[in-house]
Amino acid sequence: MGRRLLGLWWVVVVLFAAEALAAEETAAVVGGEPGPRRHAYAAMMYMGTPRDYEFYVATRVMMRSLRGLSAHADRVVIASLDVPPTWVQALKDDGVTVVSVDNLKNPYEKQENFNTRFKLTLNKLYAWTLVSYDRVVMLDSDNMFLQNTDELFQCGQFCAVFINPCIFHTGLFVLKPSMEVFKNMLHELGVGRENPDGADQGFLTGYFPDLLDKPMFHPPVNGSKLDGNYRLPLGYQMDASYYYLKLRWSIPCGPNSVVTFPSAPWMKPWYWWSWPVLPLGLSWHEQRRELLGYSSEIPMALFQALLYIGVIAVNRLARPSLSKLCYNRRMEKNIMLSLTTLRVVAAWSILAAYIVPFFLIPRTVHPLLGWPLYLLGSFSLCSLVISVFILQPLAVLTIWFGLIGTLFVMACPWYMNGVVRALAVFAYAFFCAPVAWASLVKIMSSLQNLIERDAYRLGEPNQTVEFTKLY
Repeated sequence: MGRRLLGLWWVVVVLFAAEALAAEETAAVVGGEPGPRRHAYAAMMYMGTPRDYEFYVATRVMMRSLRGLSAHADRVVIASLDVPPTWVQALKDDGVTVVSVDNLKNPYEKQENFNTRFKLTLNKLYAWTLVSYDRVVMLDSDNMFLQNTDELFQCGQFCAVFINPCIFHTGLFVLKPSMEVFKNMLHELGVGRENPDGADQGFLTGYFPDLLDKPMFHPPVNGSKLDGNYRLPLGYQMDASYYYLKLRWSIPCGPNSVVTFPSAPWMKPWYWWSWPVLPLGLSWHEQRRELLGYSSEIPMALFQALLYIGVIAVNRLARPSLSKLCYNRRMEKNIMLSLTTLRVVAAWSILAAYIVPFFLIPRTVHPLLGWPLYLLGSFSLCSLVISVFILQPLAVLTIWFGLIGTLFVMACPWYMNGVVRALAVFAYAFFCAPVAWASLVKIMSSLQNLIERDAYRLGEPNQTVEFTKLY
């Protein structure tokens, strides 16, 4: 009886030990607890461009999305030494390992076709120095993960995707870290290896010139790692342009796992104007809303909203005074307000009313907050222009209403494909153009009438004026 109890006790102890071990492993995978891992997702961060903050935000969102997908790998950011300490600490708080490095000198910056925004992209070569990992997936910040991609760690020494028929894309590639390879790359930089664009893209395509002839990567079902170089299926770097053509994904090559945005910098998905101009912009911002939030942009957005509301309120109360300020002055010697000058000033004022709010809005705010804030700002400034120049509200606000219509046309979710969507936007613009031109003509005509009317002649301040109401 005693032996049975002792045996039962040992069984209970073993079961508790097994459960505790399983709980620790689960916490390490899901909760991101520190522990030795053989693989890493890595990105780089450096300073010196007008968009440093935007790429910092994009990097944080991407790294948090990997954690949300339960990626069983470390997350590493290769950061230059001049990255602000607050940014580095925020990354560390997110569970990211930050590796600080000196910027690699770019020997190609004197090339005729060199773009200065690529000056420090060669820092990406530091990925080969992460020798504590068996495999590293190197990433650009403009990647949006749709599902877990840990099978990439089974690939060989170098693997990349050809989103161009002849040139692979360096926005995502798999590598086996090696100090020997890194030193050889530095030697190639020193001797001036040919680089068509002066960036990491041109250097790596020249360093691995035969990748196009390599076999396609298919992860072994037994979980083993492959040797050699491989081409990755297109599903690991789905160019957002493919989606814009079909308005759906139809990539037959491999899993549809990662979306990349290799477009012009000002059309990256993290900008508030990216949607509905680019349909996928909202998807990126929804991912950010769930993972990171907008606490850094909300205070400025609220301040601007209150400021614009205040402009509208003050303008409504002080409208007659504003009008007199512009038109109801006595003539001074050798000073005469000509019609041409008035037209130019009015036209530039209207243009500024639509442009200034666009540049004041925090660039990485959510589109569903950015666009209403822009419309509110442009409306408030337009109302100010209407009061100052005594213009007809509908003529000045024609463009404002046209912008609202454009947003609805682009955001419509029922288009068959991207071509139909583009044609719809073009048709809308075609029919709106005559209306916009007519409103401009009406504004110029109103200004001429104001000059000709006795009530607005310079030197006659005492005549009464009947003001057009804005509301």
